[in-house]
Amino acid sequence: MTTVVGYISGVPPGVKNQHKREILSRFIQGVRAAGDDGFLQTGNNIVQADVAFIQGWVHEGSDNSPHLLVRKRVIENQRIYKKRTLVVDSNLFNYADPENKDRYLRYSFDGVFPTTANYFWNNPDPSRWQQISRDQGISLKDWRTKGNHILICTQRPGGWSMKGLEVNQWLNQTIAEIRKYSDRPIVVRSHPGAKGSRESVVSNNNSSLYTVSFNKLITQDFVNAHAVITYNSSPGVAAAIEGVPVFVTDLNPRISQAYEVSNHSLSLLENPQMPDRQDWIERISMSHWNNEDVLTGQAWRHIKKFI
Repeated sequence: MTTVVGYISGVPPGVKNQHKREILSRFIQGVRAAGDDGFLQTGNNIVQADVAFIQGWVHEGSDNSPHLLVRKRVIENQRIYKKRTLVVDSNLFNYADPENKDRYLRYSFDGVFPTTANYFWNNPDPSRWQQISRDQGISLKDWRTKGNHILICTQRPGGWSMKGLEVNQWLNQTIAEIRKYSDRPIVVRSHPGAKGSRESVVSNNNSSLYTVSFNKLITQDFVNAHAVITYNSSPGVAAAIEGVPVFVTDLNPRISQAYEVSNHSLSLLENPQMPDRQDWIERISMSHWNNEDVLTGQAWRHIKKFI
């Protein structure tokens, strides 16, 4: 029997969204439904378990908030004893369902990057993508060969995924590189969840190098887009699904979930590569599970194979 411990104490104490805590309790119920031993840990003590389950990860620049210290200690303890840490993170298909009414979330072992984490996607089951496609109302659109503007999607200022690179510095460097290869109009979409992100992008545009998007939905910015550029973030996944050629500029592009279906040099802007996406979409679907999948133990039965 496998033991799974979910750490309620790893959730920010002031968070208003109860779903963040319910994620943990539902998963533990699913572990028990599958015949294994699961329980919740509400205090700060770290206990021995085959799998420790936390909501969110920690990074080099993470502060020492009590809930983040719990996560750090959980991860360190699991590493010492060569056990697994299960992480639940944001849904890569959220762009099509911003309210996440189907409650799909992404699960992985021991990290949150394709270069460091196990996403349970070996030998993918095509029916998983078929279910997500139906539930989220999305499908792989044909690659677009005609478009007008280049869409740049910025990331959260100060976010760990930028690895210390300042967002506007990256934006200016990216625009300068674009202009070596294309004179198309540029539209910039700021990170929707970052306070002051749009204001920062607007104030950065002293010479009207680009237009700032005020659209609520990213799919609105995809309309008539020739290409989408990100540093390494999830808009690349959304663009690839919607058939807009993707460019990832991170010097280690493998860190992006869109790596396999993206271009990695802006020199290809006017003639982007458009790789086959079927195997890619089926594999990333294997890490996404909704409330029902979790409660019935279906998600855990799949994840358990990869311990």
